This record gives sequence, C-alpha cells and structure tokens, in this order.
Amino acid sequence: MHAIDVTTILILTAANLATVSVALPLIMGRGISRAARLAQLSLLLQTLGWIFIIASEAVSGTWMDPVLSVCSVGSAAAANVAMYGSLQEWLGPRPWKRLLIVLAVALPIGYGLVFEHYSLRVAFANFVLAAQLLVVSRAALWPQFKAPLPWRTLIALCYLVVAAFTVGRGVLGGFFPELYPNFAAPHPINIGAQVAANITLALTTVAVLVAWRDEADAKLREQIATDSLTGLLNRHGWDARAPAMFDQARRHNTPLALIMLDLDHFKRINDTRGHEVGDQVLRLFSTVLLTHRRSSDLAARIGGEEFALLLPHTDRASALLIEQRLRAALKMTCDLQPELTVDYSAGLALLQPTDDSLTTFMVRADTGLYLAKSQGRGRLQVVG
Repeated sequence: MHAIDVTTILILTAANLATVSVALPLIMGRGISRAARLAQLSLLLQTLGWIFIIASEAVSGTWMDPVLSVCSVGSAAAANVAMYGSLQEWLGPRPWKRLLIVLAVALPIGYGLVFEHYSLRVAFANFVLAAQLLVVSRAALWPQFKAPLPWRTLIALCYLVVAAFTVGRGVLGGFFPELYPNFAAPHPINIGAQVAANITLALTTVAVLVAWRDEADAKLREQIATDSLTGLLNRHGWDARAPAMFDQARRHNTPLALIMLDLDHFKRINDTRGHEVGDQVLRLFSTVLLTHRRSSDLAARIGGEEFALLLPHTDRASALLIEQRLRAALKMTCDLQPELTVDYSAGLALLQPTDDSLTTFMVRADTGLYLAKSQGRGRLQVVG
C-alpha cells in the first residue's frame, strides 16, 4: 500500500483555493459590499499562503526558503484578519480585534527571527495561527448579530476544526520534530490537516455565498421599504414596522405618541418653482426629521408631502418637546437655505384604550393635522 503523497494534497489545496478565488468575484460580480470583498480577499490570501508553502518546500535549504516561508505565514495571518473584517461588516462589532491584529503582526516577524530553530518556529507559527483561527471562530458566533445562525455556525466550526489540526501540527513540530520534519511529512495529523483544509475550504465558501445572499436579500427588503427620494421609510416600510410598535405599546400599556405632519403650501412650491425645488424641499425636511428623531422613533414619508413620526414610550409632554425641537431645527435649517424655506402643520395623538388598531390611531392624528391646517397652518394640534 502506497503512502499518501502530502505534496499532492498541498498542490490540490492550492489549486482548489485558486479556483475559488477566481470564481467568487465572477459569481458575485461588481458593486458588492465591503464584507464580500474582504471575504474574497481572505480566500485570495489563503491561496497565496499555500502557494508560498509549496514554493518554500521546493527550494528548501536555499536562501529563498525563509523568505517564502515568512510570506506564507504572513499571508495566512492576513487572511484571518480579512475574514474577521468580513464578519465584522456583516455582523457588527466583534470581540478581540486588537488581539487578532497583534498576532497577525507578530507571526511573520517572530517566525523570521526564529527560522533557524525548526522546533521553535513550527510551534510558534502554528500556535499563533491557531489562536487567530479561534478568534475568528468566536467572532462568527458572538451573540450580537444581525444575520441567521446557520452560516455563522458553519464558519465557526470550519475555523475551529482547522485550529485543532493547527495545534496538532504545532505540538508535533515543537516537541516531536522527528515525526514532523517538514510541511509535507506523511504523519496522520498532517494528512488530516490537509484533508480538513480542503473540506473546510468548500464549506467556508458555501457559508460566504449564503452570507452574501442574505446581505443582498436584506438590502432588497430595505430598498422596498425605503423612499428613494428622502431616505425615510415609505408607506410599505411603515406598514411593515409601525403595527408591531403599536401592538407592543398596547400589550405592555406603555405610552405611545404619533405625529402626522404635512408640509404647508407644498403644491404652491411645485407649481411656482418646479418639481426639482419641491424635491429639494422634501429632502431638506426629511434630513431634519431623520437627524432630530430619537433612535427608537419611527419616521416615514406616508405619501406626497405627508409624513409620520411614531414615538414609543413618549407621553404628551415629551411629544410636545420633540415637536418643538423639530420645528426649531427646521427653522434654523431654512434660515441657512432661504430658497428652500418651508413650514409644516401637524397633529399629535396619544394612545388611548379606544385605539384598537394602528389605523384608528392614525385617523385621530390626521384629525389633529386637519384642525391645524384649518386654524392657519404652521402649528401643532393635539388630540387625545
């Protein structure tokens, strides 16, 4: 029975990585997010790492060996940083970022310094790489997330498996160098590591593609729910999110306020100054509304020049204060851009036991809005 040729597996791993590195950009196309680009970069750096490994084995004993070997571990360390960055873009802030970067910098430097000491350099490189892999694995499953669990779990398990084999190689090279004299040694742990590298490559690629698809789906949903002119929620987005906030306030008996707003004499602006100026006015007002609302508030362009602002955990006094600040901010902004001066009328409704649906609640706020218009505009009318 012939021994397994580890060099062949090495070449196969590098070939598989190269194929994936070329295929992913073709599949994803242009205009992808920073997260997707970092994932692509991680796979490309892994490819370079394996190519440097193979090249260093081919020139073992020459002056090129340490240069290529340092490039190999440097590429591997950078690949882990890139994957971590990808996860951070997709999932939000991740733990131990500084540690990961420190390890990435220390690895090629330390490896180069101890290159002449085989056991020390192998143990050092593999243990530092394993620590990096564990950081990435933890980052994938860190509780603060904005993405489904399956693909994150897959990435975490892949990096965990590779970390385990990497530790095994570190132990072999550091304490039993006669069993692991070089990277192509046919030891069962090394063979298992090479096979695991191929398997985890395929699984990680699948996970990246799923994450990219989920990101694209989320962007599509956001586009559907967002008004393209103002950046606020549109009526579809409002109908998707506002009922849940309304139901929660009723269920927990917490205060809820709703302000319906309508720009005064907006039709006159469109008729006399053109729709382009009208669009600028809408964007100006929406920017003020977005800037001065609280993070928990829900703001939407309901249609035309009509807007809605839903204020959770807000009583009458707080709602009045929020509206006063909004009106003052709009006046200050218009003073700086007098060609876009605009004011608004508004109706404020406070949640009552008789409000059995969001529609009923909105009708009451609209009633206040119409009263404000009939009383001369540029004012707030409270109902309920």
